[in-house]
Amino acid sequence: MADEDLVHKVRELGDIDLAALLCLISREHCIIGTDPEYLDDLTIELQLVASRTFGLSSAVVDCTPDTTLDDLVTAIQLPQPQPQPKSPSPLHARGSESYFGTHYGGGNGGTHSHVNAHLQQHQHGSLRPPSSRSPSAAAPSPSKTSLPSTTTPQQQIANIILARNLDTAPKVVQIQCLELMRTRRIFTRTAVQACPKQFLLVAVLGSESVGQAHLTKHLNDHFYISHWQDPEDGFAHMDEGDDEEHIVDANIDDHDNIDGNREDHDKDTASQASSASVVRRTRNSKSPSTPIPTPTLPAYTGSGQHISTTDWAIQEQGSSEATNNSHGNNSGSIRRNGLFTETDISALSTLSLQIHVDIEVQRYQMNIISFLRLHRAVTPGSISPAATTHFRTLVHSLAALHGLDFATPELVQLAARKIYSHRIMIVPAERERSMQWGSDLAAVKTLLEDVQPEDVVEDVLGMVDVPL
Repeated sequence: MADEDLVHKVRELGDIDLAALLCLISREHCIIGTDPEYLDDLTIELQLVASRTFGLSSAVVDCTPDTTLDDLVTAIQLPQPQPQPKSPSPLHARGSESYFGTHYGGGNGGTHSHVNAHLQQHQHGSLRPPSSRSPSAAAPSPSKTSLPSTTTPQQQIANIILARNLDTAPKVVQIQCLELMRTRRIFTRTAVQACPKQFLLVAVLGSESVGQAHLTKHLNDHFYISHWQDPEDGFAHMDEGDDEEHIVDANIDDHDNIDGNREDHDKDTASQASSASVVRRTRNSKSPSTPIPTPTLPAYTGSGQHISTTDWAIQEQGSSEATNNSHGNNSGSIRRNGLFTETDISALSTLSLQIHVDIEVQRYQMNIISFLRLHRAVTPGSISPAATTHFRTLVHSLAALHGLDFATPELVQLAARKIYSHRIMIVPAERERSMQWGSDLAAVKTLLEDVQPEDVVEDVLGMVDVPL
Protein backbone atom coordinates (compact mmCIF):
# COMPACT_ATOMS: atom_id res chain seq x y z
CA MET A 1 0.00 0.00 0.00
CA ALA A 2 1.17 3.50 -0.77
CA ASP A 3 1.75 6.10 1.90
CA GLU A 4 -1.41 8.01 2.79
CA ASP A 5 0.26 11.39 2.27
CA LEU A 6 1.45 10.30 -1.16
CA VAL A 7 -1.99 9.00 -2.13
CA HIS A 8 -3.52 12.27 -0.92
CA LYS A 9 -1.14 14.23 -3.15
CA VAL A 10 -2.15 12.08 -6.10
CA ARG A 11 -5.84 12.72 -5.47
CA GLU A 12 -5.31 16.46 -5.81
CA LEU A 13 -3.90 16.19 -9.32
CA GLY A 14 -5.74 17.00 -12.51
CA ASP A 15 -5.95 14.86 -15.62
CA ILE A 16 -2.87 16.30 -17.33
CA ASP A 17 -0.81 16.04 -14.13
CA LEU A 18 -1.81 12.40 -13.75
CA ALA A 19 -0.89 11.60 -17.33
CA ALA A 20 2.59 13.07 -16.81
CA LEU A 21 2.98 11.28 -13.47
CA LEU A 22 2.09 7.90 -14.97
CA CYS A 23 4.70 8.41 -17.68
CA LEU A 24 7.39 9.39 -15.19
CA ILE A 25 6.59 6.34 -13.07
CA SER A 26 7.00 3.99 -16.03
CA ARG A 27 9.78 6.01 -17.72
CA GLU A 28 7.64 6.27 -20.85
CA HIS A 29 6.21 9.06 -23.01
CA CYS A 30 2.77 10.26 -23.99
CA ILE A 31 0.56 12.09 -26.48
CA ILE A 32 -1.64 14.91 -25.17
CA GLY A 33 -4.02 16.64 -27.51
CA THR A 34 -6.81 19.17 -27.52
CA ASP A 35 -8.82 21.26 -29.94
CA PRO A 36 -6.45 23.05 -32.35
CA GLU A 37 -7.76 26.45 -31.22
CA TYR A 38 -6.59 25.76 -27.65
CA LEU A 39 -3.19 24.33 -28.48
CA ASP A 40 -1.42 27.40 -27.08
CA ASP A 41 -3.27 27.03 -23.78
CA LEU A 42 -2.38 23.36 -23.57
CA THR A 43 1.29 24.12 -24.15
CA ILE A 44 1.31 26.71 -21.36
CA GLU A 45 -0.57 24.31 -19.09
CA LEU A 46 2.04 21.60 -19.64
CA GLN A 47 4.84 24.03 -18.83
CA LEU A 48 3.08 24.90 -15.58
CA VAL A 49 2.61 21.21 -14.79
CA ALA A 50 6.33 20.62 -15.27
CA SER A 51 7.34 23.46 -12.95
CA ARG A 52 4.58 23.45 -10.34
CA THR A 53 3.79 19.75 -9.97
CA PHE A 54 7.18 18.16 -10.57
CA GLY A 55 9.70 21.01 -10.32
CA LEU A 56 11.24 20.02 -13.65
CA SER A 57 12.53 22.08 -16.53
CA SER A 58 10.69 22.12 -19.84
CA ALA A 59 11.43 23.07 -23.44
CA VAL A 60 9.00 23.64 -26.30
CA VAL A 61 9.78 22.42 -29.82
CA ASP A 62 7.45 24.12 -32.30
CA CYS A 63 7.49 21.66 -35.20
CA THR A 64 6.67 22.59 -38.78
CA PRO A 65 7.22 20.86 -42.13
CA ASP A 66 10.48 22.82 -42.39
CA THR A 67 11.89 21.76 -39.00
CA THR A 68 15.42 20.34 -39.24
CA LEU A 69 17.44 18.13 -36.93
CA ASP A 70 19.53 21.12 -35.87
CA ASP A 71 16.36 22.96 -34.91
CA LEU A 72 15.29 19.98 -32.78
CA VAL A 73 18.64 19.72 -31.01
CA THR A 74 18.74 23.44 -30.30
CA ALA A 75 15.17 23.61 -29.02
CA ILE A 76 15.40 20.75 -26.50
CA GLN A 77 18.43 22.22 -24.75
CA LEU A 78 18.17 24.56 -21.82
CA PRO A 79 19.63 28.05 -22.28
CA GLN A 80 22.92 28.41 -20.44
CA PRO A 81 23.72 31.61 -18.52
CA GLN A 82 26.52 33.69 -19.94
CA PRO A 83 29.70 33.31 -17.85
CA GLN A 84 30.70 36.53 -16.13
CA PRO A 85 34.33 37.60 -16.64
CA LYS A 86 36.33 37.47 -13.43
CA SER A 87 37.78 40.75 -12.28
CA PRO A 88 41.53 40.68 -11.61
CA SER A 89 42.40 40.39 -7.94
CA PRO A 90 44.28 43.38 -6.45
CA LEU A 91 46.45 40.95 -4.45
CA HIS A 92 49.21 39.01 -6.15
CA ALA A 93 49.11 35.28 -5.79
CA ARG A 94 51.72 33.72 -3.61
CA GLY A 95 54.72 32.73 -5.65
CA SER A 96 53.48 34.56 -8.71
CA GLU A 97 56.88 36.22 -9.15
CA SER A 98 59.68 33.72 -9.56
CA TYR A 99 63.36 34.31 -9.09
CA PHE A 100 64.15 33.80 -12.73
CA GLY A 101 61.11 35.72 -13.86
CA THR A 102 62.13 38.79 -11.87
CA HIS A 103 65.74 38.44 -12.91
CA TYR A 104 64.84 38.78 -16.56
CA GLY A 105 61.81 41.00 -16.09
CA GLY A 106 61.94 44.74 -15.74
CA GLY A 107 60.19 47.06 -13.35
CA ASN A 108 60.82 48.48 -9.91
CA GLY A 109 60.08 45.23 -8.14
CA GLY A 110 62.38 43.13 -10.31
CA THR A 111 66.14 42.60 -10.04
CA HIS A 112 66.85 45.54 -7.75
CA SER A 113 64.54 44.30 -5.05
CA HIS A 114 66.29 40.92 -4.89
CA VAL A 115 69.73 42.56 -4.85
CA ASN A 116 68.70 44.79 -1.96
CA ALA A 117 67.39 41.78 -0.11
CA HIS A 118 70.76 39.96 -0.44
CA LEU A 119 72.63 43.02 0.75
CA GLN A 120 70.43 43.33 3.80
CA GLN A 121 70.94 39.65 4.67
CA HIS A 122 74.74 40.00 4.56
CA GLN A 123 74.69 43.22 6.52
CA HIS A 124 72.73 41.65 9.38
CA GLY A 125 74.91 38.57 9.41
CA SER A 126 72.43 36.22 7.98
CA LEU A 127 74.16 33.10 6.75
CA ARG A 128 71.03 31.47 5.30
CA PRO A 129 71.30 31.49 1.52
CA PRO A 130 68.30 32.43 -0.50
CA SER A 131 65.99 29.59 -1.32
CA SER A 132 66.84 27.96 -4.59
CA ARG A 133 64.11 27.85 -7.13
CA SER A 134 64.22 25.58 -10.11
CA PRO A 135 62.77 26.74 -13.41
CA SER A 136 60.16 24.00 -13.34
CA ALA A 137 58.94 24.97 -9.91
CA ALA A 138 59.29 28.68 -10.33
CA ALA A 139 57.75 29.29 -13.71
CA PRO A 140 54.01 29.55 -13.37
CA SER A 141 51.87 27.38 -15.63
CA PRO A 142 50.30 29.46 -18.37
CA SER A 143 47.14 27.39 -18.27
CA LYS A 144 46.65 28.00 -14.55
CA THR A 145 47.72 31.56 -13.95
CA SER A 146 48.28 33.65 -17.02
CA LEU A 147 45.48 32.51 -19.35
CA PRO A 148 41.81 33.03 -18.45
CA SER A 149 39.48 30.04 -18.38
CA THR A 150 37.79 29.43 -21.71
CA THR A 151 35.72 26.35 -20.77
CA THR A 152 31.99 26.74 -21.35
CA PRO A 153 29.31 24.84 -19.43
CA GLN A 154 27.91 21.82 -21.22
CA GLN A 155 24.45 22.11 -22.65
CA GLN A 156 21.73 20.19 -20.83
CA ILE A 157 18.57 18.63 -22.22
CA ALA A 158 15.33 19.71 -20.55
CA ASN A 159 13.51 17.22 -18.33
CA ILE A 160 10.22 17.56 -20.20
CA ILE A 161 10.20 18.20 -23.94
CA LEU A 162 6.95 19.49 -25.41
CA ALA A 163 6.96 18.63 -29.13
CA ARG A 164 4.18 20.81 -30.42
CA ASN A 165 2.62 19.74 -33.76
CA LEU A 166 5.01 16.82 -33.96
CA ASP A 167 2.72 15.18 -36.51
CA THR A 168 3.59 17.94 -39.01
CA ALA A 169 7.36 17.51 -38.64
CA PRO A 170 9.36 15.75 -41.37
CA LYS A 171 9.81 12.02 -41.07
CA VAL A 172 13.51 12.35 -40.27
CA VAL A 173 12.69 14.55 -37.26
CA GLN A 174 10.10 12.09 -35.99
CA ILE A 175 12.60 9.26 -36.33
CA GLN A 176 15.11 11.28 -34.31
CA CYS A 177 12.47 11.75 -31.61
CA LEU A 178 11.93 8.00 -31.59
CA GLU A 179 15.66 7.46 -31.14
CA LEU A 180 15.67 10.01 -28.33
CA MET A 181 12.84 8.17 -26.57
CA ARG A 182 14.45 4.75 -26.97
CA THR A 183 18.08 5.50 -26.12
CA ARG A 184 17.57 8.63 -23.97
CA ARG A 185 20.38 10.41 -25.76
CA ILE A 186 20.83 12.50 -28.89
CA PHE A 187 23.75 12.95 -31.27
CA THR A 188 24.86 16.44 -32.12
CA ARG A 189 27.54 17.58 -34.55
CA THR A 190 30.20 17.60 -31.85
CA ALA A 191 29.06 15.33 -29.00
CA VAL A 192 26.54 12.88 -27.63
CA GLN A 193 24.21 14.37 -25.05
CA ALA A 194 22.39 12.17 -22.53
CA CYS A 195 18.94 12.94 -21.17
CA PRO A 196 18.41 13.57 -17.45
CA LYS A 197 17.11 10.83 -15.20
CA GLN A 198 13.62 12.35 -15.07
CA PHE A 199 12.85 12.66 -18.75
CA LEU A 200 9.55 12.89 -20.60
CA LEU A 201 8.72 13.68 -24.23
CA VAL A 202 5.16 14.86 -24.81
CA ALA A 203 3.69 15.12 -28.29
CA VAL A 204 1.34 18.12 -28.08
CA LEU A 205 -1.12 17.70 -30.94
CA GLY A 206 -4.18 19.58 -32.08
CA SER A 207 -7.08 17.39 -33.21
CA GLU A 208 -10.79 16.87 -32.75
CA SER A 209 -10.11 13.67 -30.80
CA VAL A 210 -7.10 11.68 -29.65
CA GLY A 211 -7.79 9.00 -32.26
CA GLN A 212 -7.33 11.49 -35.10
CA ALA A 213 -3.79 12.46 -34.10
CA HIS A 214 -1.31 10.01 -35.61
CA LEU A 215 2.44 10.12 -36.07
CA THR A 216 4.68 7.84 -38.07
CA LYS A 217 3.90 4.18 -37.46
CA HIS A 218 6.79 3.21 -35.19
CA LEU A 219 6.86 6.50 -33.29
CA ASN A 220 3.11 6.34 -32.73
CA ASP A 221 3.37 2.80 -31.37
CA HIS A 222 6.24 3.72 -29.04
CA PHE A 223 4.19 6.34 -27.19
CA TYR A 224 2.91 4.93 -23.93
CA ILE A 225 -0.48 6.59 -23.45
CA SER A 226 -2.65 9.29 -24.98
CA HIS A 227 -4.95 11.84 -23.41
CA TRP A 228 -7.29 14.35 -25.03
CA GLN A 229 -8.04 17.41 -22.89
CA ASP A 230 -11.50 18.81 -23.48
CA PRO A 231 -11.30 22.64 -23.52
CA GLU A 232 -14.63 22.75 -21.68
CA ASP A 233 -12.97 21.03 -18.73
CA GLY A 234 -10.54 23.93 -18.51
CA PHE A 235 -6.82 24.05 -17.76
CA ALA A 236 -6.36 23.88 -14.01
CA HIS A 237 -3.04 25.68 -13.57
CA MET A 238 -3.94 28.49 -15.96
CA ASP A 239 -7.31 28.91 -14.29
CA GLU A 240 -5.56 29.21 -10.91
CA GLY A 241 -3.66 32.20 -12.24
CA ASP A 242 -6.87 33.66 -13.63
CA ASP A 243 -8.60 33.32 -10.27
CA GLU A 244 -5.72 35.01 -8.44
CA GLU A 245 -5.91 37.87 -10.93
CA HIS A 246 -9.65 38.05 -10.40
CA ILE A 247 -9.15 38.39 -6.63
CA VAL A 248 -6.74 41.27 -7.16
CA ASP A 249 -9.21 42.95 -9.47
CA ALA A 250 -12.02 42.46 -6.95
CA ASN A 251 -9.94 44.15 -4.25
CA ILE A 252 -9.34 47.09 -6.54
CA ASP A 253 -13.06 47.18 -7.27
CA ASP A 254 -13.93 47.35 -3.56
CA HIS A 255 -11.41 50.10 -2.98
CA ASP A 256 -12.86 52.09 -5.85
CA ASN A 257 -16.38 51.67 -4.50
CA ILE A 258 -15.28 53.21 -1.19
CA ASP A 259 -13.80 56.14 -3.02
CA GLY A 260 -17.02 56.42 -4.97
CA ASN A 261 -18.76 57.90 -1.93
CA ARG A 262 -17.15 61.19 -2.74
CA GLU A 263 -19.35 63.35 -4.88
CA ASP A 264 -16.38 65.00 -6.58
CA HIS A 265 -15.16 61.70 -8.10
CA ASP A 266 -18.37 59.92 -9.03
CA LYS A 267 -17.63 59.66 -12.71
CA ASP A 268 -13.96 58.72 -12.29
CA THR A 269 -14.79 56.10 -9.67
CA ALA A 270 -17.46 54.52 -11.83
CA SER A 271 -15.02 54.32 -14.71
CA GLN A 272 -12.32 52.73 -12.57
CA ALA A 273 -14.75 50.25 -11.06
CA SER A 274 -15.95 49.22 -14.49
CA SER A 275 -12.44 48.61 -15.80
CA ALA A 276 -11.32 46.79 -12.63
CA SER A 277 -14.23 44.39 -12.68
CA VAL A 278 -13.11 42.86 -15.97
CA VAL A 279 -11.31 39.53 -15.54
CA ARG A 280 -8.23 39.46 -17.73
CA ARG A 281 -8.12 35.85 -18.88
CA THR A 282 -4.94 34.30 -20.18
CA ARG A 283 -6.82 31.89 -22.42
CA ASN A 284 -8.17 33.50 -25.56
CA SER A 285 -11.34 31.46 -25.35
CA LYS A 286 -14.38 32.32 -27.39
CA SER A 287 -16.70 32.04 -24.40
CA PRO A 288 -16.49 34.50 -21.50
CA SER A 289 -15.87 31.72 -19.00
CA THR A 290 -15.30 27.99 -18.93
CA PRO A 291 -18.61 26.12 -18.82
CA ILE A 292 -19.08 23.66 -15.99
CA PRO A 293 -19.54 20.11 -17.28
CA THR A 294 -22.31 17.95 -15.85
CA PRO A 295 -20.85 15.21 -13.62
CA THR A 296 -21.41 11.62 -14.73
CA LEU A 297 -21.83 8.58 -12.54
CA PRO A 298 -18.41 7.02 -11.89
CA ALA A 299 -17.72 3.32 -11.85
CA TYR A 300 -17.35 1.62 -8.51
CA THR A 301 -14.23 -0.42 -7.86
CA GLY A 302 -15.58 -2.47 -5.00
CA SER A 303 -12.96 -1.12 -2.57
CA GLY A 304 -14.65 2.01 -1.28
CA GLN A 305 -13.33 4.21 -4.09
CA HIS A 306 -14.73 5.51 -7.35
CA ILE A 307 -12.80 5.77 -10.58
CA SER A 308 -14.01 7.93 -13.40
CA THR A 309 -14.51 5.96 -16.60
CA THR A 310 -13.55 8.90 -18.81
CA ASP A 311 -10.80 10.74 -16.91
CA TRP A 312 -7.61 9.93 -15.03
CA ALA A 313 -8.75 11.49 -11.79
CA ILE A 314 -9.42 9.53 -8.62
CA GLN A 315 -12.57 10.03 -6.60
CA GLU A 316 -13.66 9.06 -3.14
CA GLN A 317 -17.21 8.00 -2.37
CA GLY A 318 -19.23 10.95 -1.12
CA SER A 319 -16.47 13.49 -1.70
CA SER A 320 -17.78 16.41 -3.73
CA GLU A 321 -14.37 18.03 -3.92
CA ALA A 322 -12.77 14.99 -5.52
CA THR A 323 -15.68 14.69 -7.93
CA ASN A 324 -15.19 18.26 -9.12
CA ASN A 325 -11.47 17.70 -9.55
CA SER A 326 -11.99 14.55 -11.62
CA HIS A 327 -14.08 16.37 -14.20
CA GLY A 328 -11.70 19.29 -14.65
CA ASN A 329 -13.83 21.79 -12.74
CA ASN A 330 -10.98 22.45 -10.38
CA SER A 331 -9.85 25.87 -11.44
CA GLY A 332 -8.72 27.85 -8.45
CA SER A 333 -9.61 25.08 -6.00
CA ILE A 334 -6.60 22.76 -6.25
CA ARG A 335 -4.77 22.41 -2.96
CA ARG A 336 -1.21 21.25 -3.34
CA ASN A 337 0.85 19.69 -0.59
CA GLY A 338 4.08 20.10 -2.53
CA LEU A 339 6.00 18.91 -5.55
CA PHE A 340 6.31 15.32 -6.60
CA THR A 341 9.96 14.68 -5.92
CA GLU A 342 12.14 12.02 -7.44
CA THR A 343 11.69 10.00 -4.25
CA ASP A 344 7.90 10.06 -4.61
CA ILE A 345 8.09 8.93 -8.23
CA SER A 346 10.53 6.17 -7.32
CA ALA A 347 8.26 4.99 -4.51
CA LEU A 348 5.25 4.79 -6.82
CA SER A 349 7.33 2.96 -9.40
CA THR A 350 8.36 0.38 -6.81
CA LEU A 351 4.76 -0.07 -5.68
CA SER A 352 3.62 -0.66 -9.24
CA LEU A 353 5.93 -3.66 -9.45
CA GLN A 354 4.26 -5.22 -6.42
CA ILE A 355 0.68 -5.16 -7.72
CA HIS A 356 -1.15 -8.50 -7.75
CA VAL A 357 -3.31 -9.28 -10.77
CA ASP A 358 -5.82 -12.11 -10.39
CA ILE A 359 -6.06 -14.74 -13.10
CA GLU A 360 -9.61 -13.63 -13.94
CA VAL A 361 -8.45 -10.04 -14.44
CA GLN A 362 -5.59 -11.24 -16.62
CA ARG A 363 -8.03 -13.26 -18.74
CA TYR A 364 -10.24 -10.20 -19.04
CA GLN A 365 -7.27 -8.17 -20.19
CA MET A 366 -6.29 -10.75 -22.82
CA ASN A 367 -9.87 -10.99 -24.08
CA ILE A 368 -9.93 -7.25 -24.69
CA ILE A 369 -6.74 -7.49 -26.73
CA SER A 370 -8.12 -10.41 -28.77
CA PHE A 371 -11.40 -8.66 -29.51
CA LEU A 372 -9.57 -5.52 -30.58
CA ARG A 373 -7.40 -7.45 -33.02
CA LEU A 374 -10.43 -9.19 -34.54
CA HIS A 375 -12.63 -6.12 -34.77
CA ARG A 376 -13.74 -5.52 -38.34
CA ALA A 377 -12.94 -1.80 -38.22
CA VAL A 378 -9.35 -2.23 -37.04
CA THR A 379 -6.47 -2.35 -39.50
CA PRO A 380 -4.45 -5.56 -39.00
CA GLY A 381 -1.26 -4.83 -37.09
CA SER A 382 -2.61 -1.86 -35.12
CA ILE A 383 -2.71 -3.86 -31.86
CA SER A 384 1.01 -4.48 -31.50
CA PRO A 385 2.92 -6.51 -28.87
CA ALA A 386 4.39 -3.26 -27.54
CA ALA A 387 0.86 -2.06 -26.81
CA THR A 388 0.20 -5.25 -24.83
CA THR A 389 3.28 -4.59 -22.70
CA HIS A 390 2.20 -1.00 -22.12
CA PHE A 391 -1.30 -2.20 -21.28
CA ARG A 392 -0.01 -4.44 -18.50
CA THR A 393 2.32 -1.74 -17.15
CA LEU A 394 -0.41 0.90 -17.05
CA VAL A 395 -2.79 -1.36 -15.11
CA HIS A 396 -0.11 -1.82 -12.44
CA SER A 397 0.67 1.90 -12.29
CA LEU A 398 -3.00 2.87 -11.98
CA ALA A 399 -3.44 0.47 -9.08
CA ALA A 400 -0.46 2.04 -7.30
CA LEU A 401 -1.89 5.53 -7.80
CA HIS A 402 -5.20 4.41 -6.31
CA GLY A 403 -3.46 3.08 -3.23
CA LEU A 404 -4.35 -0.52 -4.09
CA ASP A 405 -2.17 -3.60 -4.10
CA PHE A 406 -4.33 -5.42 -6.68
CA ALA A 407 -5.81 -4.64 -10.10
CA THR A 408 -9.53 -4.33 -10.79
CA PRO A 409 -11.54 -4.69 -14.03
CA GLU A 410 -12.33 -0.96 -13.93
CA LEU A 411 -8.61 -0.17 -14.00
CA VAL A 412 -8.25 -2.47 -17.00
CA GLN A 413 -11.01 -0.59 -18.83
CA LEU A 414 -9.42 2.77 -18.04
CA ALA A 415 -6.03 1.53 -19.21
CA ALA A 416 -7.50 0.22 -22.47
CA ARG A 417 -8.90 3.64 -23.34
CA LYS A 418 -5.55 5.32 -22.79
CA ILE A 419 -3.39 2.68 -24.47
CA TYR A 420 -5.24 1.92 -27.70
CA SER A 421 -7.00 5.16 -28.67
CA HIS A 422 -3.99 6.56 -30.52
CA ARG A 423 -2.82 3.20 -31.89
CA ILE A 424 -5.95 1.93 -33.63
CA MET A 425 -6.09 2.65 -37.35
CA ILE A 426 -9.50 2.41 -39.00
CA VAL A 427 -9.32 0.01 -41.93
CA PRO A 428 -10.21 1.33 -45.41
CA ALA A 429 -13.48 -0.01 -46.73
CA GLU A 430 -11.71 -1.81 -49.59
CA ARG A 431 -9.66 -3.87 -47.10
CA GLU A 432 -12.41 -4.72 -44.65
CA ARG A 433 -12.53 -8.44 -43.88
CA SER A 434 -16.01 -9.12 -45.22
CA MET A 435 -14.99 -7.82 -48.65
CA GLN A 436 -13.22 -11.16 -49.17
CA TRP A 437 -16.61 -12.89 -49.20
CA GLY A 438 -18.38 -10.53 -51.56
CA SER A 439 -19.73 -7.78 -49.30
CA ASP A 440 -21.06 -4.67 -50.99
CA LEU A 441 -18.49 -1.86 -50.95
CA ALA A 442 -21.10 0.86 -50.48
CA ALA A 443 -22.58 -0.97 -47.50
CA VAL A 444 -19.15 -1.37 -45.91
CA LYS A 445 -18.37 2.34 -46.42
CA THR A 446 -21.66 3.21 -44.74
CA LEU A 447 -20.82 0.89 -41.86
CA LEU A 448 -17.36 2.40 -41.30
CA GLU A 449 -18.44 6.00 -41.79
CA ASP A 450 -17.59 8.26 -38.86
CA VAL A 451 -16.15 5.35 -36.84
CA GLN A 452 -13.35 6.59 -34.55
CA PRO A 453 -10.78 4.58 -32.56
CA GLU A 454 -12.53 5.60 -29.33
CA ASP A 455 -15.72 4.04 -30.66
CA VAL A 456 -13.91 0.78 -31.37
CA VAL A 457 -12.55 0.61 -27.81
CA GLU A 458 -15.97 1.29 -26.31
CA ASP A 459 -17.52 -1.32 -28.59
CA VAL A 460 -15.04 -3.97 -27.46
CA LEU A 461 -15.43 -3.08 -23.79
CA GLY A 462 -19.14 -3.55 -24.22
CA MET A 463 -18.74 -6.98 -25.83
CA VAL A 464 -16.24 -8.57 -23.43
CA ASP A 465 -17.71 -10.01 -20.24
CA VAL A 466 -16.46 -8.35 -17.07
CA PRO A 467 -15.30 -10.77 -14.35
CA LEU A 468 -17.31 -10.65 -11.14
